[in-house]
Amino acid sequence: MKKTTYAISDLSAELSITSRAIRFYEEKGLIQPLRTTGNQRRYTRKDRTRLKLILRGKRFGYTLDEIARMIGLADVDINEIDQIRNALAYGDKKLAEIRHRRKELEDMEADMIRVRQRLTTRLKELEKEKNHV
Repeated sequence: MKKTTYAISDLSAELSITSRAIRFYEEKGLIQPLRTTGNQRRYTRKDRTRLKLILRGKRFGYTLDEIARMIGLADVDINEIDQIRNALAYGDKKLAEIRHRRKELEDMEADMIRVRQRLTTRLKELEKEKNHV
């Protein structure tokens, strides 16, 4: 039987993040755990799923504001279709950024290879001149 709620330590261990990070996401309104009568946090499966989405979004380089909009926190009435459209739009934007950065890196690599070739050629010329003197 699957758990219906989780302690902060459960999620921290399972997701390899600190309890402080989980509390930070709560402070930002990204997750909203239940509270026991003793005021302990209890996280639902929905919170667990949201944490996984937050971590994936962070891994992909999204800001917390972008993640909040993608998972529908900025718009309480967002439906799944709109949530998917938001995620696709952010994904397309991120892919364009990645492609742009990759092109910049490829251009830099080509420049470095050209400079290296010129320096290697010049070094050989200087060594040849030195040996003939």
